[in-house]
Amino acid sequence: MIDGSLWQPEGVYLNTASYGLPPRPAWEALQAALGDWQAGRTSWEPWGDATDVARREWARLAGVGPERVAVGATVSGLVGLVASALEPGARVLVPDVEFTSNLWPFMVRGLDVQLVPAGRVAEAIDGGTAAVAFSAVQSATGEVADLDAIAAAARHHGALTILDATQACGWLPLDASRFDVVTCSAYKWLMSPRGTAFMAIAPELLDRVLPSSAGWFAGDDVHGSYYGGPVRLAPDARRLDTSPAWFSWVGTVPALRTVLDIGVERIHAHDVGLANRFRAGLGMPPSDSAIVVTDAAGAEERLATAGIMVAMRAGRLRTSWHVYNDEADVDLVLELMNGAASAR
Repeated sequence: MIDGSLWQPEGVYLNTASYGLPPRPAWEALQAALGDWQAGRTSWEPWGDATDVARREWARLAGVGPERVAVGATVSGLVGLVASALEPGARVLVPDVEFTSNLWPFMVRGLDVQLVPAGRVAEAIDGGTAAVAFSAVQSATGEVADLDAIAAAARHHGALTILDATQACGWLPLDASRFDVVTCSAYKWLMSPRGTAFMAIAPELLDRVLPSSAGWFAGDDVHGSYYGGPVRLAPDARRLDTSPAWFSWVGTVPALRTVLDIGVERIHAHDVGLANRFRAGLGMPPSDSAIVVTDAAGAEERLATAGIMVAMRAGRLRTSWHVYNDEADVDLVLELMNGAASAR
């Protein structure tokens, strides 16, 4: 059972694919930290310590050891480090609807980026593919990647796998150890403040990646790395860390723990169940995604008037169903949409 009282949306919120709503423990932790900041009641170290706690909790969620996890602020910043490690002219295969945070870092470095339809990524991997960069779930369409087929094809041809799990982590069960790189921004389905992101990286790839933004937080002894040389980086993925935005990490820890306490398998069943109830009401076939995209011209404005928050992407209505939604939300949105369609 999911405790819906942990969230307090004013209306029906169906835009988690843009940003998630904080569970009460995350909101309260963030407010407490901001109050301490305003009053000058504490030093900053406890806020910084939240970063490593969040690293450990996300590692549990992703099925990897925390020593494989680097932290940052954005997916593009983390992916850029990996893109810089590829050989000049390397061929990178990317879906043609990929969110640009997992695409432009390869393009701006002049790599040989080839775009293919999202459903044909696995079959397009060949012996000339150096890396395949793709999202577990596409932001624009909600399409869930065939992770098994892509992982198998990449392994067969010796290509690196660079997976963006931002639209998946939190509702789609995922084993990050199957891929060379897995990145995730936590402000969507993990319902955290914006400004926290994770990257799980295979140990054999770590030595190829230059920590080009290294600072004190990437040091082997963080608090002994404030001043002077020589460079003394952490031996594991922490060497790729950037200095954390404290308050965002304070809010991320309880948000991750809320997801872990509920369980991703349970969230998956809940979210996809609601999405498929919605799809059925629109006469659409069932899917394996928590995101539903449909043609519904003018629907965003009508739904907003009724206090229902959705999004338009590429000219289509996008709804994203998560833990703070229930069947009553589905039925209300269907009533409004089907009633509007009948009126036309």
